[in-house]
Amino acid sequence: MRTGGWNRRRVDRALFVCAAVAAVTWAGASAVTGFAASTRDWPAPRAINGAARAPRAPWDPRAAARYLDARQTWWLGWRRAARDHETSCISCHTAVPYALARPALRAELHETAETAPEHRLLENVVKRVRLWNDVEPFYPDQSSGLPKSSESRGTEAVLNALILAMRDARDGQASDDTRAAFENMWGLQFKTGSLNGAWAWLNFHLEPWESDDAAYFGATLGAIAVGTEPDGYAGRPEIQERLTLLREYLQRTAGSQRLFNRIILLWASARLPGLLSADARQSIIDVAWDKQLADGGWTLPSLGRWKRSDNTALDTLSDGYATGVIAFSLQQAGVSRADPHLAKALAWLVQHQDRATGMWMASSLNKQRDPASDIGKFMSDAATAFAVLALTLDHVSSGAP
Repeated sequence: MRTGGWNRRRVDRALFVCAAVAAVTWAGASAVTGFAASTRDWPAPRAINGAARAPRAPWDPRAAARYLDARQTWWLGWRRAARDHETSCISCHTAVPYALARPALRAELHETAETAPEHRLLENVVKRVRLWNDVEPFYPDQSSGLPKSSESRGTEAVLNALILAMRDARDGQASDDTRAAFENMWGLQFKTGSLNGAWAWLNFHLEPWESDDAAYFGATLGAIAVGTEPDGYAGRPEIQERLTLLREYLQRTAGSQRLFNRIILLWASARLPGLLSADARQSIIDVAWDKQLADGGWTLPSLGRWKRSDNTALDTLSDGYATGVIAFSLQQAGVSRADPHLAKALAWLVQHQDRATGMWMASSLNKQRDPASDIGKFMSDAATAFAVLALTLDHVSSGAP
């Protein structure tokens, strides 16, 4: 009787456990289904290079948002980023990508208001625009050497216009602050010399945004800003002479640019018509496909000829920044998600988010850095932002990035 009773109790427990497992499994499946629906409906499996691909698991936009918010909060409070009049430097690696990508995450997560770091960043930009004639450059000549004041002003003028034009596009109307930012930008445009049509750009010999040929990168961002500003800004008569100079510069020097700059030009051409012919556009796309690795991603060193200052080897595996910025720019230029190459790139992004941190990894082109350090995360900040932009493009309005 004792044995039989024990057996019956064991069976009862087993039946209870089975029922509980079934309930948990059903609930978990429902949660996963709900999460996938809240992020996006991924396409059905399709054949890529003759092999069937399984459905992609959803990525985690909330984790990406936490990572980007934390990084921007850190940047705004970092002593080395602090600038005159209680403002902060607008960095190409952390602040600008954050300003572009965080609104897309708000749409993805159904958030109704700007986050605190977003609000502070925009306040910072507006403050510097309004105090343009009073606030010091990011890097004054007196402390950083010639010609850093000029480089700082040119860089900041373009970045301010870009960030505020993106905000205006989301709001659906132009603002006085953005028009003032554009006036600052046009006032610093070169009208002669090899940079005729472009702007002075910060050069600390740091790749890929502050280097010898980064002025072209800056000019493409200027074109994106102009093409993004609503209310027909790109067609305004008073900017046509300056806009012609910008177009001519971008077209005149496009053939000598590294692939990284031409990828950004591809994005700019989607915003500002007339930058690329159909053949030139397709040529950039074809080169991008040629550089795509077998796993679907791209590696940043393949987009230019770079060498680290400490002579350490550059990473050759696919990384989040190269893959994110190329996938995003190709979509901007009209490449469909149904394209097998692009589908494979987006699948790579989904599969390579670090779920623990929310980030996508990329490493420095300049020297080997500790990837866990704040400075070592700069490239991953940009990688995460552009991975988000590539994966959420259907949530980005026609006027936003």
